[in-house]
Amino acid sequence: MTMKLALIGCGTVGSEVVRLLHRQETDLTSRIGEPIEIAGIAVRRGGRDRGDLPVDPSLFTTDALGLVNRDDVDIVVEVVGGIEPAREWITTALRAGKAVITANKALLAEDGSALAQAAVDGGADLYYEAAVAGAIPLLRPLRESLHGDTIHRVISIVNGTTNYILSRMTETGAGFAEALEEASALGYAEADPTADVEGFDAAAKAAILASLAFHTRVTVTDVYREGITEVSAADIASAAEMGCVVKPLCIASRDGDVVSARVHPAMIPREHPLASVNGAYNAVFVEAEAAGRLMFYGAGAGGAPTASAVLGDLVAVARNRRAGATPMPPTVYADLAIRPMGDVLTRYHVSLDVDDEPGVLAEVASVFAAHGVSMRTVRQSGRGHEAVLVAVTHTATDAQLSTTVDQLSKLDSVRRVASVMRVEGEV
Repeated sequence: MTMKLALIGCGTVGSEVVRLLHRQETDLTSRIGEPIEIAGIAVRRGGRDRGDLPVDPSLFTTDALGLVNRDDVDIVVEVVGGIEPAREWITTALRAGKAVITANKALLAEDGSALAQAAVDGGADLYYEAAVAGAIPLLRPLRESLHGDTIHRVISIVNGTTNYILSRMTETGAGFAEALEEASALGYAEADPTADVEGFDAAAKAAILASLAFHTRVTVTDVYREGITEVSAADIASAAEMGCVVKPLCIASRDGDVVSARVHPAMIPREHPLASVNGAYNAVFVEAEAAGRLMFYGAGAGGAPTASAVLGDLVAVARNRRAGATPMPPTVYADLAIRPMGDVLTRYHVSLDVDDEPGVLAEVASVFAAHGVSMRTVRQSGRGHEAVLVAVTHTATDAQLSTTVDQLSKLDSVRRVASVMRVEGEV
């Protein structure tokens, strides 16, 4: 027998899926127990030159829903992205009992519960390893290998574009705009980099990671998001003085029956395992009760790495289908509360441009104290009639810090609040 696959999308990732299927055809047949055959490939524009893609041109169609509904299709692979019409394609396939493999992080983060229910209704597998961190085998370990453990925290770098930009700023002393221009020239940043540099991409991945790690539904609207566009060369230099580096972090944590998920730049000690993750690479650091600390590292984006994750899922669902295995039940079964960002505890690095006069430090310190924010270290450097005052706090809530910064900005002695950045890990 032959298992039939419908591929929706033939861009950077889809074309690599086709090439891998062709190149590894013999091995995949051995691993699965029967051959995989492409039944059709849905694309936006028909008749386009696909170059040397090893596939019969007659397989291309612009009717994605028609392809999904074909009776001979067993597995649907969706690598187009977006919310609609991808939601319709995927739910239609799942309710018809067809296994689905998707890399659609946006849809999973927004409406993962509806997709999971469609899979239950149709008795079908829904796999999405490629949706987070490219080729890094991450979601299946969270969903299966660590399913008997309790995960307390997941801290990660899941966007290669922002990690590359901050890495270059650290290595060269460049500003954000210069580093972004370099990332664009090398193909690491999209023509419109907003989804990356403003944290939208990472926020979608944070929702998926938190949902799997804590077995509760976390949507992208539950994730606090802050981009890296305001990170300056001065922030990078200040972090270095503290023995830290600035990284674009995605943090999901659980405390009892409450979870939180957030995406923002932060200073972390150079000794932290994530501090050495540079360039366009991704890494995920997991803290579990029994397993302890685990780290997953590798290429987080690109056609070939993402296609590798897709084929890993393909082998898994094809084996399940061939064996007649019952699809895995949804791993989201808890109903935990989402902690508002204002209640999240962390430490902060606050840089102020102030008048270089006696009493300014005492005035600033009194504002911190008035709002219950304790200063761990303070350093001041003068420059004529002005000075730069940098304070690193002990743990405080985000709301406490926001109120403190707002009050500091109103002091006559404070010329401006130059930057506020969170500090993660021990320094």
